[in-house]
Amino acid sequence: MTPNVEIYTWSRCPFCIRAKALLDRKGIDYTEYCIDGDEAAREQMAGRSHGRRSLPQIFIDDRHIGGCDDLHALDRQKQLDAMLVS
Repeated sequence: MTPNVEIYTWSRCPFCIRAKALLDRKGIDYTEYCIDGDEAAREQMAGRSHGRRSLPQIFIDDRHIGGCDDLHALDRQKQLDAMLVS
């Protein structure tokens, strides 16, 4: 079963671009919510991410993963691939 991957981004955010590049390299489809300047969308994201307002915020099957550094840390620890084949 393919996991549901969602990522909240800003279009010119270097961390957002880096996180999406990792998912792209792994061939993972994801839903991107580009929230440039949309405060209502940012509030929705913060509600899902336990108050975190920094970007990106990444979710896999509704589980909050965190930001770019968190995603890359999971990959370095060899835990990300298992989450992406749920």
